Amino acid sequence: MNWSRERKGFEAYLKLERSLSKHSIQAYLADVDKLAQFLEISSPNKPLTLVNTQDIRDFLKWINEFGLVASTQSRIISGIKAFYKYLILEDIIIKDPAELIETPRIRRKLPEVLSIEEVNKLLDGFDLSKPENIRNKAMLEIMYSSGLRVSELTDLKLSDLYPELEFIKVKGKGNKERLVPVGSSALKHLNIYLDTIRNHINIQKGHEDFIFLNKRGAKLSRVMIFMIIKDLAISVGIHKNISPHTFRHSFATHLIEGGADLRAIQEMLGHESITTTEIYTHLDRDFLKQTITQFHPRS
Repeated sequence: MNWSRERKGFEAYLKLERSLSKHSIQAYLADVDKLAQFLEISSPNKPLTLVNTQDIRDFLKWINEFGLVASTQSRIISGIKAFYKYLILEDIIIKDPAELIETPRIRRKLPEVLSIEEVNKLLDGFDLSKPENIRNKAMLEIMYSSGLRVSELTDLKLSDLYPELEFIKVKGKGNKERLVPVGSSALKHLNIYLDTIRNHINIQKGHEDFIFLNKRGAKLSRVMIFMIIKDLAISVGIHKNISPHTFRHSFATHLIEGGADLRAIQEMLGHESITTTEIYTHLDRDFLKQTITQFHPRS
C-alpha cells in the first residue's frame, strides 16, 4: 500500500493552505503514517479509496492496545480526520471514513497558576549584577506583561516593537499576527537590556533582528528559557511545577480576577476559539470559591 503521493499532497496542503508550523505538520504526517502502518498489517492489498469506518475503528483499537493516554489518542484521531478532509477536498475519495469517529473525552486539566505575590517574587529574584539576568528579567517581564507563548518570545524581533504606542507585534500559531499591549515596567526592563547588554553582543549573521540573544549572539532556544525559569523558581523558594507557559496562564488568570473582558483576553492570547480562553473563568471560579470559604461568616 503506497500512500506517498497523497502524503506529499497532504503535507503541501498543511503548509500552504493551513499555514501550520513545521512541528504540527510533522505530527499530522506521523499520525497518517501510523494508520498506513496498521493497514499494511491488517489489509495489505486494500486501496486507499476503499478504507472504511470499520478500518479506522480497528486502527483505534490497535493504538489503544499500546496504552496511549486519551489526549494522545485524541490528537492522532485529529490528524487522521484532517487527512481525510484533505482527500475529500481533492476529490480523491467520495466518502469520509473518519467522519463518524468520535474522539475520547478528555478531562481538561486546569493549568498551574502563580499568585501575584509569587510572580513578584520571581520577577524580583534576579541578581542584576550578572548581565544575563538583566536579559532574563526583561524576558519574564515581557512574558507576564503580554501573555506570550515561549516560541513567541524567542521569535520576538526588534522590528516587532512599537514602544511609543506600548504595543508589540506577535506572530502566533499558524503565523497569525496580533498586536498585544506591553506594560511600562516590561518596557523599562526591555530598554535596559537593549541599551546595556544587547548593544555590546557580537551578533551572528541572520540573528540581527531577534531581541533575546545568548552570549554567542544567536537567538535563545525554548529549552534555555525553560531552564532559566526552573532555576529561578528554585532560587526564590517556589516549589510549584512551573514553566514559561505558567506566566501565560498567570497573565490570563490575573486579568480575569481583575474583571477584564473575556473577548479582550482571547484577542491578546491569540486563541482562535473563545472556548480555549474560557478555561480561565474556571480558574477564577475556584479563586472566588476559596475567597468565600475563607472570608464569609457563614461559609
